[in-house]
Amino acid sequence: MTDPSDHLLHRPHHDGSPTYLLEETPLLGSEVEVRVRTWPGDPVESVWIRTTYDAEPVFHPCAVVERDDHAVWWLGRLPVHNPVTHYRFLVASPDGTQRWLTAAGVVEHDGPDAFDFQVTTYDLAPDWGRDGVVYQVFPDRFARSAAAAEREVPGWATPAEWDDPVVFEGSDPDTPLQLYGGDLDGVVDHLDHLAEVGASIVYTTPVFPGESNHRYNASTFDGVDPLLGGDEAYARLSAAVHERGWHLLGDLTTNHTGDTHEWFVSAQADPGSPTRSWYYFRPDGTYECWMGHGTLPKLNHADPALRAAMVEGPDSVVARWLRPPFSVDGWRIDVANMTGRLGAIDVNHEVARVVRRTAVAEREDALVIGEHNHDASRDIDGDGWHGTMNYSGFSWPVWSWLRHPDSPARPFGRPLAVPRRSGPATQRALAEWQGRYGWHSASASWNILGSHDSARIRTVVLDPAVHRVAAGLQFGLPGVPMVFAGDEIGLEGVLGEDSRRPMPWEHPDRWDRETLATYAALAAARRDHPALRRGGLRWVHVDDDVLVWLREHPSGSLLAAARRAAGPAVRLPAGPLGFADGRLVLATEPSAGTPDLVADDGVVTLPAADSPGFWLWHL
Repeated sequence: MTDPSDHLLHRPHHDGSPTYLLEETPLLGSEVEVRVRTWPGDPVESVWIRTTYDAEPVFHPCAVVERDDHAVWWLGRLPVHNPVTHYRFLVASPDGTQRWLTAAGVVEHDGPDAFDFQVTTYDLAPDWGRDGVVYQVFPDRFARSAAAAEREVPGWATPAEWDDPVVFEGSDPDTPLQLYGGDLDGVVDHLDHLAEVGASIVYTTPVFPGESNHRYNASTFDGVDPLLGGDEAYARLSAAVHERGWHLLGDLTTNHTGDTHEWFVSAQADPGSPTRSWYYFRPDGTYECWMGHGTLPKLNHADPALRAAMVEGPDSVVARWLRPPFSVDGWRIDVANMTGRLGAIDVNHEVARVVRRTAVAEREDALVIGEHNHDASRDIDGDGWHGTMNYSGFSWPVWSWLRHPDSPARPFGRPLAVPRRSGPATQRALAEWQGRYGWHSASASWNILGSHDSARIRTVVLDPAVHRVAAGLQFGLPGVPMVFAGDEIGLEGVLGEDSRRPMPWEHPDRWDRETLATYAALAAARRDHPALRRGGLRWVHVDDDVLVWLREHPSGSLLAAARRAAGPAVRLPAGPLGFADGRLVLATEPSAGTPDLVADDGVVTLPAADSPGFWLWHL
């Protein structure tokens, strides 16, 4: 065991969970009680809340309200003066030492406010969006219904048999055109599989018509692609999902349309068209498009008429699809980071605010998640997107800890593979991103191991046991797990297009059943234990190959341990864990010693392991 005075469990701690923030969404102008935990062996003399009053720093004292052999609890009152109020804690010792307790951890220097804690007066993401498990479906590659074989292949498409390899090398023109023929009734046919995985939110990539297999180049927003079964099939999927008590999330590209979209066709053909100003046309007739792709002309959200058609009000695309017969429960917004941004123009947050306001006006508990591939902190602070697809704050740190040195996978948009990093570097990355996003936005964001745009986690780690460790991190850390269809059975892919391999329904011998069982067990644990959905996060032990953390919740806490390699036992101080006993909830791999945990002379010993694995104990 490390020097007790330097143990992670003995550092001052606060987070945005119910144990430490006593009201999630206080009223503007009120005060909210906040708690800080310190260790009795740490000679803390005073704790002060430092917040800002219209950007001017002010300090409010905290007082000791509870003390025992293992913890000193401080309570302070934080004035909620701004809709999003930022705060941190000044921790002072008798010898004159001063430390700052921030959302990213404890520091001994005066740092910027970027890692301040946040409390918001805005409504949080709906409960179903915070507590659920998301299952992502790429319709063309998920499943064919019986009706799929009767549909005529369009002229733009290159037909493929279900077992054909995916074309993805280089700039092969068939990559977006290769059509396998999966449809929405095929999804309905396999909802029992989603139930086995533990899903409660079905998210499909776009269902609008588009001359590609991915359909992000929509030709209209007024109906469902007939190749997917049309409007009737989407209505059947919606009904089937809602009958199970689940939710359905649509995928909407607010940044661009396809070049065959009716708005763009009219605009390009006639400079006097009412939709001409909905795009960015140059004097020579060329136009702005997404990342140089001429088939994806960019929308101009500075234009009020475009905004009314696309995102604002009851007649907009955003609103209409939330009503019957489709009744989607919210949207994943594609390229949310680029929407409304072009050079000196930036109306992104205004658009995010409008999308959310429009969605909530139609459905009080609507969810709006923004796709973002780097730092989303400017875009999820307050009343815009509820959260983000958390690539930077979750995917890349987890990849860097678990990546096999021989893996060909790399994050999209990056010229090099993620390097293999140590446990301390990984924990620091996770803590900084969580701190930067704020507790509630980070908790509503999606923990992603891979998606239709990235390599598969199995190809990142190569080892099935390490894949199951990644799944443990996905379900065990704050955030909402998003499972890309096929991850649960070990599908592979070196990059996004390759990852869109068809589900091998006719080849159950190819399925990794042990990994499927792990996903199911993790989803069940998340469903059964509020600590995994709403609990805090206190880091317990970090070394190169082991991450141990505590999810604290008033209803009961859980201890999680993730090992990327075999290793010796880990000894922890029992008292600061609040430890009485530890009942094993889940283990992806067997370990030496007793599976349950028992305190012995003030020490809890996590058993040694002969392989990578993930363990979860209820304390």
